[in-house]
Amino acid sequence: MDESTTRTMTTTEESVMENPELSLVPPPPSEPADSHSQSHSELTTEELVAKSIAPIKKHFLRPPPLRASSNDAVTQTTTTNSAPAPSQSSFVKDKKSKRQLKRERRQDQKSSKNICPLIAKTGDITSCPYNDKCRFSHDVEGFKAQKPEDIEGECPFLDSEEPCPYGLACRFLGTHKSKDKDGVLGGKKKMSDECNGLNKDVQKLLWKNKMKFPKADAKLKALGLLGKAKSKTKIVEEKEEDETVPGTCHVTDGNGVSEVNGDLDTKLESVEVPEEDDVDINVGSDEPPMKKPRSVIEENSSSAKANNGDVTFMEKVVGGSCTQTEPKAGMDVTTPEGDRSLKLHPREKKIIDFREKLYLAPLTTVGNLPFRRVCKVLGADVTCGEMAMCTNLLQGQASEWALLRRHSSEDLFGVQICGAYPDTVARAMELIDQECTVDFIDINMGCPIDIVVEKGAGSALLNKPMRIKSIIEVASGTVDKPITVKVRTGFFEGKNRIDSLITDIGNWGASAVTIHGRSRQQRYSKLANWDYVYQCARKAPDALQVMGNGDVFSYLDWNTRKADCPELATCMIARGALIKPWIFTEIKEQRHWDITSGERLNILKNFVRLGLEHWGSDTKGVETTRRFLLEWLSYTCRYIPVGLLDVIPQRLNWRPPSYYGRDDLETLMVSDSAADWVRISEMLLGKVPDGFTFAPKHKSNAYDRAENG
Repeated sequence: MDESTTRTMTTTEESVMENPELSLVPPPPSEPADSHSQSHSELTTEELVAKSIAPIKKHFLRPPPLRASSNDAVTQTTTTNSAPAPSQSSFVKDKKSKRQLKRERRQDQKSSKNICPLIAKTGDITSCPYNDKCRFSHDVEGFKAQKPEDIEGECPFLDSEEPCPYGLACRFLGTHKSKDKDGVLGGKKKMSDECNGLNKDVQKLLWKNKMKFPKADAKLKALGLLGKAKSKTKIVEEKEEDETVPGTCHVTDGNGVSEVNGDLDTKLESVEVPEEDDVDINVGSDEPPMKKPRSVIEENSSSAKANNGDVTFMEKVVGGSCTQTEPKAGMDVTTPEGDRSLKLHPREKKIIDFREKLYLAPLTTVGNLPFRRVCKVLGADVTCGEMAMCTNLLQGQASEWALLRRHSSEDLFGVQICGAYPDTVARAMELIDQECTVDFIDINMGCPIDIVVEKGAGSALLNKPMRIKSIIEVASGTVDKPITVKVRTGFFEGKNRIDSLITDIGNWGASAVTIHGRSRQQRYSKLANWDYVYQCARKAPDALQVMGNGDVFSYLDWNTRKADCPELATCMIARGALIKPWIFTEIKEQRHWDITSGERLNILKNFVRLGLEHWGSDTKGVETTRRFLLEWLSYTCRYIPVGLLDVIPQRLNWRPPSYYGRDDLETLMVSDSAADWVRISEMLLGKVPDGFTFAPKHKSNAYDRAENG
């Protein structure tokens, strides 16, 4: 950590110690205070471990706190202890028409609190080319009058050569080092450290269903899947959605399940549905849609017929640009179907060696770009973006494309996609290969979430081996990048089937496969079946790398898995990284890190700084960072400090009793109350807005949303 971070951390710790409001509890009592603590103290260490109860040293135990509400639905207010009276706004909102809601959003944008981003950045009211037609406010003085006070700390863009992109709207305006009285930084703009953004021209083509996928369609035609895909695909109408949602124009959300895009259930509404008997379907219209595309994809059979299977690498889009090297315009790079000698065999493709590398699993919500950067600092070798739905990518949804964002520090980076049919997966593959810079593409065939399975994707594919074959074959034949697959042991408990497919998965074109040692039916209950993972690894062909996943929570777990099965390439780390991201440091240094509360706070401060860089330093960016910080704190509170345990290391399935930390800050961090998580966020990001509420996306003791399979 840098010097300023350490200084701020020290100041924050001192404020915790000195401020009586932040002091949670008195010092640990020498004896248990109630029957609950007494019951734990009477059990032996072996009995506690047998009951999956964390064996915490007895003098740290305390009675469970009394709360008025349950863990998974806690409401926290900002400045008062009494919650505001429940309003009927949500009920009224449901009754309003979309046109009325849009009108209200327009009026809200015109209010002084939503200043034009261009004027905020430059401080000049003449800088906006739209003048009076701009949908945002140009009232600079009104904006300054109602703007919340600055947050302690420095603007995250101070060290950048470019000006602060939020200017007057920055919540750290007082730290801007500029001669300008308004605090608008000057400087030469530099290239962003993030890539894989969606080109606007490409997005418009996707919206109008005019994007061509020559490589994917050629491969689908060669495998005999193009016509079949057309007869089985039902065009699903998408909900009308306005792009002018307040606060979304100036910052790209790094997670598809944020407030901008709604919950995961909303995100997956447009996934295609199989219709076995429905042969007559409507092809997507070429007419530009009023709001959003009315169909999922455009079938490109006409272009495939016109080219007779001789398809170029890509068709140049007007004004479009690629982040990767591509053939120049006019260059003929066709590959006739008859001349297969020019094609790369799956075994001739670039292979990534995952062996011995520390792999951070793709994680929903918490596995955002700032969190991955934190894990890179702590020792992660391989990172992967959050699961993105192929259908949403093909529709050009900006929130879904944000899941593919990559930082320059992620030197070995992949993206994970999920789809139910070969055509959507192949076209998404080609689009990602064309628009993004990635090292590998992972196909999720293990996601247990109901809304995904009901659409025929994720774990549902485990019941359809021929569909798995088609998807892997067409994906590996469409792009030259390594293709990896994520699976579970099977769909139903006791009916494992990956061992019978492991050889075929390698022959179909996958470079690596990750096996989560649980079935879909099991979800995250019970321990992972590593014996079965070992069995699959020993059956796999030499060219197919097998990675295990499940319950790795310490360097001893890592060592055991590798020692028990040398054929295993590596272990993917998911929930272990959510609860203690320093697990990568522990594995590399082969030690149990008894991390202090100050060191943990430093890690949180680093996440906040990276989050403000990614989501923005204005009010919207600060609150987005706060939301994702709180989602992460809902996992980190499950970490039990090494110095408090009678048995080391902690196991992932242990349930901790109520206990004190070694200082007030540690006690605050181990609390499972959402109100205490909000207090930690206020230490780092200032007071929460009035009426602020938070409840974690995952349920209190479930991990459905924690990891995508």
